[in-house]
Amino acid sequence: MNNKIVASLDIGSTNVRCIVCERDIDGVLQIIGAGVRPSTGLRKGVVVNIEATLRAVAGAIEDAEMMSGLEVTECWTGIGGNHINGLNSRGVVGVSGKKRDTREREIGQEDIDRVIEAAKAVVIPTDRQILEVIPQNYKVDDQKGVRNPLDMIGVRLECDVHIITCAVTGAQNLIKCVNRAGFKVNELILQTLAAGRTVLTQEEMELGVVLLDLGGGTTDVLVYVDGTPYSTYTIPAGGTQVTSDISIIKNISMENAEKIKIDAGCCWDELLDDDEAVIVPGVGGRPPMAIPRSQILTIIKPRMEEIFKMVKQHLDTLNLPRPLGGGVVLTGGGAQLTGVVELANNILKLAARLGSPIPTRDLGGLVEEYRTPSCATVVGLALEGEKRSGVETSERGADARPGEKKNSALIDKLKLWLREEFF
Repeated sequence: MNNKIVASLDIGSTNVRCIVCERDIDGVLQIIGAGVRPSTGLRKGVVVNIEATLRAVAGAIEDAEMMSGLEVTECWTGIGGNHINGLNSRGVVGVSGKKRDTREREIGQEDIDRVIEAAKAVVIPTDRQILEVIPQNYKVDDQKGVRNPLDMIGVRLECDVHIITCAVTGAQNLIKCVNRAGFKVNELILQTLAAGRTVLTQEEMELGVVLLDLGGGTTDVLVYVDGTPYSTYTIPAGGTQVTSDISIIKNISMENAEKIKIDAGCCWDELLDDDEAVIVPGVGGRPPMAIPRSQILTIIKPRMEEIFKMVKQHLDTLNLPRPLGGGVVLTGGGAQLTGVVELANNILKLAARLGSPIPTRDLGGLVEEYRTPSCATVVGLALEGEKRSGVETSERGADARPGEKKNSALIDKLKLWLREEFF
């Protein structure tokens, strides 16, 4: 695919979303196409029907291609669901040193790579694979809280990392769906990590913040402490359970229940007007009937309370090094439910806000149209994919190549070696 084109794919339990971006002459990503299709082939973030999923994937990408006028051959794909898990680990190595004087051992990139590999040496079941390894902080000898130990002097190097794992079959089935639809997966990226990139501020991540992605089948939790991920957790409940509750209690179809939830759903009493009414469609030719909106609230609120209480239960088990001063940020389709911010604030006892893609100088085009919580993940996937492709828009123009960054690093190492050996 043209290296100026970046396509991202968010495969959720209720919708499949795709956006196509093109890098302009200044290296800024411009959103020029988008597509969305209903998703029926996933349950709680896991593929249960490959044919249905690949049809939704193909349809969403084709819609984005039609809108942008560009052809997509590969995409950065998000992964989430009940099979995602996270753990923290620590690695320790001795600094090899670049200089002959062992009293002044300079930490090089190879030392950093070795300590991260040491931290990755944890026992993982054979049915799981490592998805992400994210360094949290380093310790050089007795100096803690080091963000980047490169070129520091030390003898002992330690590193704390956050390791995110997923089910091997879950990842393979997701890749298979995209491949069978006729596209290549560049890389699987954790959905909450992508959403956090576009809805969280650096200040919030430094203070400590909880990102809640309220999806259809699951609620994904990502906790940041001191600027890096600290905990990854998934709750097997989401917006689909709310829709199902309305459908069962009011004896209506899931489609009608979903429409009522979107149009009239609320989970905070103080936002209701006592005189408001909701029209509930009849079943089997029966006439529709009007019911108070407060009855819908009595169905929705308990389920949302249950979800937030499970989130709080998980947060209470964490041995956090500091309070979560950044509060909680809600994103995903479920975050658009009226009253959800107030309810989260009440139960979690944290300052809550709605998370939509934050304006950035690296993203342009149809940004306003997709500045909603439900589009946070797919927009974040595009930005994260751009970053991982090795073409940094803030450093190079549109004609730069991914190999340039590697070549530059090799030249820098050669210059350093020459300086140390001969000067």
